[in-house]
Amino acid sequence: MRQMFLLSAGLIGALTLASCSKEIDKEAVERALQDVNVIDESNLNNVILNSSDPNEAVSYFQRSVAKNPDRIDFNRGLAGSLVRAKRYTEAVSAWQRVVALPESGDADRVDLADALIRTNDWAQAKTVLTSVPPTHETYKRYRLEAMVADSEKNWKAADSFYETAIGLTTTPAGVFNNWGYSKLTRGDYTEAERLFGEALRQDPNLFTAKNNLVLARGAQRNYSLPVIAMTQTERAQLLHTMALSAVKQGDVSTGEGLLRDAIDTHPQHFDAAARALEALEKG
Repeated sequence: MRQMFLLSAGLIGALTLASCSKEIDKEAVERALQDVNVIDESNLNNVILNSSDPNEAVSYFQRSVAKNPDRIDFNRGLAGSLVRAKRYTEAVSAWQRVVALPESGDADRVDLADALIRTNDWAQAKTVLTSVPPTHETYKRYRLEAMVADSEKNWKAADSFYETAIGLTTTPAGVFNNWGYSKLTRGDYTEAERLFGEALRQDPNLFTAKNNLVLARGAQRNYSLPVIAMTQTERAQLLHTMALSAVKQGDVSTGEGLLRDAIDTHPQHFDAAARALEALEKG
């Protein structure tokens, strides 16, 4: 707002001076007005990118880029809205256009790597992240570095990157969950369980961490639900996950009992659990 006021005051001063001399510099006035419009558009861009329907945002930024193809804010808005709309292949192309613009920076390359990971292009994502200097130390950069290291089964590097990412954010629940899932895929179930617990301490409503915690316990043949906050529907879903884990471990009778508990617990008809139980009973 202060920036808007200063621009407006400057514009009024320019107009006043020009009226006194009877020589209005129309080009100067237009430039001043254009500066005001840029600030208004920047605010509007943020509102549209963060609040509007993702596909509506894509349409808005596509029109804006068509009119101003070299405006980096419009190009960033288009790339970001394509990611939000889960149109990842298009998002990669959009972020590549952003990175090609002269005003682009390291954060744009990190966002390009993020889009590449979403299309499973891990090799190219690694190449892009390698091009980002080590001085660019951000939460997003290290979270992506950890995911790339995971994809290569470079566990030592992954652990280091996850730990660094956690230290760079005030909301580390998602990183703890990702790190826990990494440990789960390695077969380190005890450590995975601990990390999922950390995720839930940071965000008690993170259902993916709840589900992953149950998977980690089930992999250790611990078929009791953890003592965590959960709704009745979540409890039923977690019992279903535990049941499938038990069946996978060969504990079929335990799995059948857990499926019956899931069906009884769910406030509505639990079709997935009912079908799984029917298949076990027939098998």
